Amino acid sequence: QATGLNTTPDRETGLEQDLASLAATVAELKANASATNGTFAETFYYLTIPLMVLIHVGFLAYEMGASRSKNALASGIKNILAFAMIVPFFYFVGWWIYWAFPTGLSLSEGAMGISGLAYANDVALPWNQYMGPNLDDRSSGVFWGAFVLFAATTASILSGGVIERIKLTGFVVLAIVLGGGLWILAAAWGWHADGWLVTKFGYHDFGAAGVVHMIAGFFTLGVLINLGPRIGKFNADGSANHIAGHSMPMTLIGLMLIIAGFWGFLMGCVIVPGETWSWGSAIEATIYGTPMTLSGMTFNTLMGFAGGIIGAWMVTRDPFWMMSGALGGIISCAAGLDLWYPPMAFVIGFIGACAMPFVASFIEKRGIDDAVGAFAVHGFLGLWGVLSVGIAAQGYPALAGENVITTSFTGQLVGAAVMGLMGFVPGYLVSLLLKVTGQLRVPAEAEILGLDAVKVPASAYPEGLHPSVSPAE
Repeated sequence: QATGLNTTPDRETGLEQDLASLAATVAELKANASATNGTFAETFYYLTIPLMVLIHVGFLAYEMGASRSKNALASGIKNILAFAMIVPFFYFVGWWIYWAFPTGLSLSEGAMGISGLAYANDVALPWNQYMGPNLDDRSSGVFWGAFVLFAATTASILSGGVIERIKLTGFVVLAIVLGGGLWILAAAWGWHADGWLVTKFGYHDFGAAGVVHMIAGFFTLGVLINLGPRIGKFNADGSANHIAGHSMPMTLIGLMLIIAGFWGFLMGCVIVPGETWSWGSAIEATIYGTPMTLSGMTFNTLMGFAGGIIGAWMVTRDPFWMMSGALGGIISCAAGLDLWYPPMAFVIGFIGACAMPFVASFIEKRGIDDAVGAFAVHGFLGLWGVLSVGIAAQGYPALAGENVITTSFTGQLVGAAVMGLMGFVPGYLVSLLLKVTGQLRVPAEAEILGLDAVKVPASAYPEGLHPSVSPAE
């Protein structure tokens, strides 16, 4: 009997040991799962960066190909230099702007508690613990890197429209203003869960049709007005001449590389689940916290891409506009890539690409020389993309949570107006200042001779370019 009584404590002790062992195993599994998810999240955003570098490889080839051979290297140099200049500026200033100004210029904290002066100082000042190697922080560097590439992409949109006559110093100033300051302020307002355009008007712009493409396109338009056309572009009667680039194949390959890199751009618009900074643990989300999936985005991106190519081909039959249409189709769908039914994405991309060449022609008839149609592709189609959400995707939650503001045509219209003005007005004013101070445009003699001969200590084609000869000749 005594022996039987002694077995009960032994059993309880064994049970306690088993439970403790089980708890330790569960804790270890949770820690391993957390580490695995953390590594996945860090790698996910890390991979957006080399993918987005492909955008700049594409812009490099695209703009050099669209330039005449006498300007090919000069066009490439300004693109490379702008990218490099934006990186440190974004480190010291741009990232802080994004977190400081979502609620407007008051620097106050928003409802989500992830904005305002105090928050920006905590996470984005250059000497902060999060702005360098930190074993306890696996997200800040890759997020910052993705946003740097967004900034550089915005500046590269300007780069194409102004080729063959802009001064390098003037261009770098404009690129830093646009890529290091303006676009990120627009992103704070309309691409942030505390952004006042989102919280007050329900503005929705998942793929940055407004905060990147509209800002850059309208900024470029303002610059082009002051920069003026290339010599020989317009005749005395106002009619326009076509100034062909020296390599259409290089231009087409560049455009396709931009599209390849665009997948990294769109990856950077997604918030992965399961981290302390994530919107949830079960499913991906937009930057606003609303649910979405990579699968749905894939359907719509490819359908917009296809609709853009087909629309541009039906209108022009021109390979340049076909490839521009591929990019334009995605931009047309970008604001609602998380929302569209795929055939709708195709239609939106198709309509945008059909309109794009006519917008470029309209701009040209106004005496504005947009060398690669940057305003038509990015400015106009960014506008179309923002408004299309208001037309065809009204009533969706604009933020995470219950009883939140929803998307509407009014909200998208207000957002589009803000983006257009934020791009055009500074672009016009800064370029006007550069023009007045003689820092905007190269001298006519240099333009006629070619910028490579005047500004570049190397030759793009040292053995010369030889015209093609048909077999009959």
